[in-house]
Formats: sequence, C-alpha cells, structure tokens
Amino acid sequence: MNNPSISLVPLYWLALGTFAVGTESFMLAGLLPEIASDFATTFVAAGQLVTVFALAYAFSSPIFTALTGRYSRRALMILTMLGFTLANVIAFAALDYWVLMFARVLLAFTAGLFVPGANALAGAIVGPDRRGTALAIVNGGITLAVAFGVPLGSVVGEHLGWRMTFAGVAGLSALACVGLIVGLPDAIGRGLPVASLRERLDTARRPAILLSLLVTTLWATGAYTVYTYLALLIADTTPLAGAQVGYVFFAWGVAAGGGVIIGGKLVDRLGSRRVIPWCLMAMIASFVILSLSVDILSADQALVPVVAGVLVWGVAHWSFYPAQQAGLITIAGLKGTPVALSLNASFMYLGFSLGAALGSLTLSFFDVTALGWVAAACELSGLVLHLLIRQKVSSSAAMACAV
Repeated sequence: MNNPSISLVPLYWLALGTFAVGTESFMLAGLLPEIASDFATTFVAAGQLVTVFALAYAFSSPIFTALTGRYSRRALMILTMLGFTLANVIAFAALDYWVLMFARVLLAFTAGLFVPGANALAGAIVGPDRRGTALAIVNGGITLAVAFGVPLGSVVGEHLGWRMTFAGVAGLSALACVGLIVGLPDAIGRGLPVASLRERLDTARRPAILLSLLVTTLWATGAYTVYTYLALLIADTTPLAGAQVGYVFFAWGVAAGGGVIIGGKLVDRLGSRRVIPWCLMAMIASFVILSLSVDILSADQALVPVVAGVLVWGVAHWSFYPAQQAGLITIAGLKGTPVALSLNASFMYLGFSLGAALGSLTLSFFDVTALGWVAAACELSGLVLHLLIRQKVSSSAAMACAV
C-alpha cells in the first residue's frame, strides 16, 4: 500500500463522501425558516435539529470509532455511507418533526463514523511521503461543502423546497457508495491501529490538550450561536428576504472556503501561535459589528456592515481551524496526533451543539440582535484561554530548557 505510484482515485471517492457529509452537516441552518413553517413549529424548535445533530456527532464519534476498530475499514466505510444515504432518504420523506429529528440523529451517527475513518484510510492508501496530500484531498470534501455545497443547498431549498436538499445529498451519498465499493481495495486499512476509548480519554486528560480542546469548543459555540439563526437575523434586520438570504449564506461559504486556504498558508508562514489570536479577534470584531450595526442603524443602513461582518467571520472562522489543528499537533506530538485531531472534531461538534442551544436560549429571553454579543463573548473567552495556554506551554518549555 505504500507504493508511490498507487492510484489516488479511492481518495476522491472518500472526498465525495466527506463532501456529502459536510453539505448535510452545515446546510440546515439556511433551511430552518422553511422547515419551521412546513411543520408548524417555532424557529427555535427547528433550531434543535441542529443542536441534536451536533451533540449526537460529538459524543458518538469517539465511542463508535473505538468500538468498531476491529472491523474491516472498507466494509465500515461502505456501510456507514449506505446508512448516511438511508438517513437522508428518511429526512426527505419525513412526515413530521420527530421523524426528521430521528433522521438527523442517524445522520450524526453515520457521519461521526465516516469522517474519522476516511481520514485514517487516507494515510493507509499512500505512503508517508504523500500522506499530507492524501489528507488534503479527503478533507477537501468538507472544505468544498462549506464553500459551495452549503450555500447551494440553501438556494435549492429556497426554490425547490427543503426536502430536495436532502434528496440531493442522498444522491451524492449513493454515488459515493458506488465509488467506495468499486474503488476501495479489499485489503485497505488492514492492520490499521485504532486508538481505544481509554487512550482517547488519556490524551484528553493532558491539561494543555484539554484546554486547547475547550478553546475549540468556545470557538465553535460562538460561531453556531449566530450561524444557526443567521437566516432569522438577516431577514429581521436587513431588507433581504427569501432567496436573497440564501445568497448571504453563499457568500459566507465562499469566504469560509477561502479561509481554510488562507489559514493553512498563514500557519506555514507565521505559525499557529500567531494565527489563532488574530482569527479569534477578527471573529469578535465581526460579531460585534453584526449586533452593533443592527442596534444603531436602520435596516437599509445595516445591510452593508452586516454582509461585511458575515464575510470577515467566514474567513476568520475557517482560518482558525487549520491553525488549531497545527497547534494541537505541536502539543500532542506525533504519537498523540491522530487522537488529538479526532477529539478536536468531536469538541468542534460539541461546540456547534452548545452554540445552537445558546442561540435558542438567547432568543428565548432577548431580541435577535443579541446573538452577536453572545457569540463575541464566547470568542473572547476562547481568546483569553488560548493566551493562557500559550503562556503555560512557553513557561514549561523554558523550564525544560533550564533543566
């Protein structure tokens, strides 16, 4: 499997799977108004579809990944993508809110197994000298989903109905299944080590790693406090409505896709220690702009600063992610890297869940304009914690050198 001439085609089928997962994971926020109307429920109740998905993903992914470590990697990838396809079909055909909720939980379980498994297989398909390229291809599916899949889903949902977005993802997932069946070699991933649940917990117990994972959670919480209810925020505070709101999601997605690339290049040039604080500060500023502009300006006047704030937020948010991953690699070391990055994904989805819940709570007591202030407070907490971790790590390194 380490032959440098081996085909990279299987990686692209895995990437199609991660593209489908990423599109489904993030697209729902732009569809909440239509779902709430269709099921005659509140916007806040519809938002719980986001909360439950993220929470189920966060807790199931490390547990299920550890429990299925002995199973064939190829079979597991195919079965989880088949399950993901079925869950999208259930969501498409859901007759009531609770059936859709069940589908979202099933989607979270299957996605939480597929994405870590796809990343692990990326390293098994190629040799060490091409591992970075392999990981970039597989994770590129999620990047493309954020940049294009999510906003496209919003536009499709606006014109054809929210059910058609699930139908589209089901089609992508089914195509990925065919590709995985045909393209993954039978022996792929055989003998691939998988960290046990105890090993994952041991890694998470290391203070510097645990605190860094909490920074990830705060970063994600702040973002999803606003993102889950961004459609409502834009519709209530600007002249935009209907499909025009979907275009803002499209702009956010393009900015996010650019942010992943920008963040990676900045980390290579400046290092994660310098990139992370600037990303968090830019997010704080963008969320303050969102709330401040709609608090003091008319709807027409607030349009430009709101859209500008959304664009800055998109770039800064996803520039943070590769920087945070690089920082965790430095702290965890080569041996602890796979576990640390897997946990980072779980803590990210935990933050998404907490953010959706925090946004719901905020709307229960305050106006929609308070969302930005709450999100900014989360990002500020993450910034302070990051700076404390950096100081602690630097002090420990200095003491080690002195000894």
